[in-house]
Amino acid sequence: MSRMAATRDGYGDALLALAGNPKVVVLEADLGKSTKSLHFRKAHPERTVSCGIGEQNMLLVGAGLASSGYIPFASTFAIFTERAFEQMRNGVARPNLAVHLCGSHGGTHTGTDGSSAQSIEDLAIYRTLPNVVVMHPCDDVSTKALTMQLPELGSPSYMRTARNKTPVLYDGRESEIKIGKGIVVKEGTDVAIIACGVLVHEAMVAAESLESQGVSTTVVDMHTLKPLDTELIDKLAKSCGAIVTAEDHSIIGGLGGAVAEHLITTNPIPMERIGVKDRFGESAGSDEMLEMMELKSQHISDAAKKAIARKV
Repeated sequence: MSRMAATRDGYGDALLALAGNPKVVVLEADLGKSTKSLHFRKAHPERTVSCGIGEQNMLLVGAGLASSGYIPFASTFAIFTERAFEQMRNGVARPNLAVHLCGSHGGTHTGTDGSSAQSIEDLAIYRTLPNVVVMHPCDDVSTKALTMQLPELGSPSYMRTARNKTPVLYDGRESEIKIGKGIVVKEGTDVAIIACGVLVHEAMVAAESLESQGVSTTVVDMHTLKPLDTELIDKLAKSCGAIVTAEDHSIIGGLGGAVAEHLITTNPIPMERIGVKDRFGESAGSDEMLEMMELKSQHISDAAKKAIARKV
């Protein structure tokens, strides 16, 4: 069994690892323990600003720090980052200030917190903002690697992390992880499954099941939704001729939307989207939620067969 870890732990580790850069500052909105920024706070209280339960204020404090030459990392639950959307838009994205926002506990996989706390629209809303890089990594290693690349980015970013532990894919493979570049985790020729976050693991399980039925499957971890790795998508469209996207996020406007928008203008091929259909979640265990929302490996395999059947 591979090591299990939560992506939020990768975020916490990265902040500590970045502490050698005196420009790095951390902003919290009362949830440092949950988002894992508390490790940085304990080590560097003089570079940590507690904004209380004031997410809108936190984003503008971040904007002020970024305009003064600092590199601010701000975090809260994904659902509460939405409260500060206008500040992200007007105070951060419009002047293109490099504030790095992390939304933890995203998606329905958060589980028992219920639908009010399950952000299924965060990736979609941040993807609409010019200048903002949007990421949703699948394990703690890639979360750490991507977070550590942010000081060099020079533009704002939004990263979604998850609360629950998932299998680790990238131990010892840090060098493969680059903002804006999808990672081919497995190669095949009949269908490509493009996934992000907790569904990368489900996509891998689906691919194993498909292989046992004679279906050659590519799996891609598309940890960056914006800028999207369109070069890789074009390659997959040609080599596989059918694509499935999989995300623990609304079917509207997230990874599936991004891939579909690109394909329709370049190489329209059969494509199926796995995601939360136009509905809210509810309160249940994380795996029960994936089952209920039809996001499990068997749903991905079925979608793959459907996409293949639609090939001309």
